[in-house]
Amino acid sequence: MASTALQESQLPAEQWRDRKRYLWLVGLVLPISLPMSVALAWAFGKLGFSAVTPALWWVGPILLYVLLPILDLFFGPDGHNPPDEVMERLENDKYYRYCTYAFIPLQMVSLVLACYLWTADNLSWLGIDGGLGIVSKIGLTITIGVVGGVGINTAHELGHKREDLERWLSKITLAQTLYGHFYIEHNRGHHVRVATPEDPASARFGESFWMFLPRSMFGSLKSAWELEKTRMQRINKTTWSLHNDVLNAWIMSIVLFGALTAVFGWQVLPFLIIQALYGASLLESVNYLEHYGLLRQRTESGRYERCAPVHSWNSDHIVTNIFLYHLQRHSDHHANPLRRYQTLRSMDGAPNLPSGYATLITLTYLPPLWRKVMDHRVIEHYGGDITAVNIDPRKRDQILARYGAR
Repeated sequence: MASTALQESQLPAEQWRDRKRYLWLVGLVLPISLPMSVALAWAFGKLGFSAVTPALWWVGPILLYVLLPILDLFFGPDGHNPPDEVMERLENDKYYRYCTYAFIPLQMVSLVLACYLWTADNLSWLGIDGGLGIVSKIGLTITIGVVGGVGINTAHELGHKREDLERWLSKITLAQTLYGHFYIEHNRGHHVRVATPEDPASARFGESFWMFLPRSMFGSLKSAWELEKTRMQRINKTTWSLHNDVLNAWIMSIVLFGALTAVFGWQVLPFLIIQALYGASLLESVNYLEHYGLLRQRTESGRYERCAPVHSWNSDHIVTNIFLYHLQRHSDHHANPLRRYQTLRSMDGAPNLPSGYATLITLTYLPPLWRKVMDHRVIEHYGGDITAVNIDPRKRDQILARYGAR
C-alpha cells in the first residue's frame, strides 16, 4: 500500500484524480438509515412480512458493530495520498464540504422521526399493531444514538474551520448529544494538551475505557468551561454572557429538546437523554483509542515536545475512513487541524492500529481483550521503554514492576 501511495503522490497534478470523490456520499448512509428502515418496514408490512420489522430498528448498531468491521476487513487499508500539487485545489473544492453539510439536515430528520416512533400509539400504516415494543424502542434509541455519535465527528470536522457558518453548524450538530462544550474543549484544550497526562481526552496505559469515560466526560466539561471563562474575562464580558460558546451551545440543546418535548410529549425525554449519553460515549470510545498510552516527552526547558505523528494511533482502513471523514488519519489532523478531511494524508512514523476504528470501538468495551491487543503495541512503539509511556498513575508502580522498570 505504501508503494501505491508513493506512486500516486508522484503523478502529475493534471493526471491525479480523487478516487474517493463520490465515495464520501456513502457517509450519508447512516443518517438516512432510519428513514430507509421505516420505508422497508412499510414495504414488509404490505407484503405480509411484518415479523422481520423489529430488526430494522437496530440498523445503527448493526452497521457500526458488524457491517463496518466486516467491510474494513474485506477492503483493507487505503494507502492513497494526494500529491502536494493538488492540495490547494482539493482543499478549495466546495463539493467536499457540501458532503458534510448534508449530514446535518438528515440527522435532524432522523431525530424527529425517532421521536415520532417512540411516542406513536398507532403504527398500523407500518403493519404494526399499536406502537413499537420495548425491544424495538431500545434498538431505535441506540440507532439514533449512533447517528448522534457520528454526528459529533461531523461537528469535529466543521468546528475546526475558520468560517462562521461551519462553526455554527458544528454546534447545531452537537445539540442532539448535549455535547456542545466539545466545540471548545477539543479545539482549544485537547489539541494543546494531547498525549500528555493533563489531557482528559488522552487515555493512559493501563486505564480501562470504563475508568476513562467519566474522567474524559467530566474533565472535558470542566476544561471547556474554564477556557470560556478565561476568554470572557479577556474580552471584558461576564461568564454568563451569550457570547460564551459553552452556554450558547447548551442553549441549542435545551431549545432542541424543549421543542421535541412540546411536540411529542414528555414521554420522549428519557429516550432523548439515553441516546445523547450513548452518542457521547461513542465519541469517548474513539478518544480512548486515538492516543492510548502515547506520551509527548518533556524537553530540557520542561515543556512538552511538539505534537508529532508518533503521538496518535492511526488506521487507513478505507471503509471506516469514508464514514468518519478521514478521522483515522489522525496524525495529519493534529499536525494540520485546519486541513479539510479530503486532503488528510497517511503519515510516516505514525503508529497504526490493527484495524479500523469501528472494529476497535468494540474492543474498548472489553478491557482484557483491549489490553491483549494494544498494550504490546504501545510497548513496541517505544522500543520496550515503559518509562516513555503515558501510564495510569493509579497503576504506575504495578505496571513498572511488571515490565522490569523502577
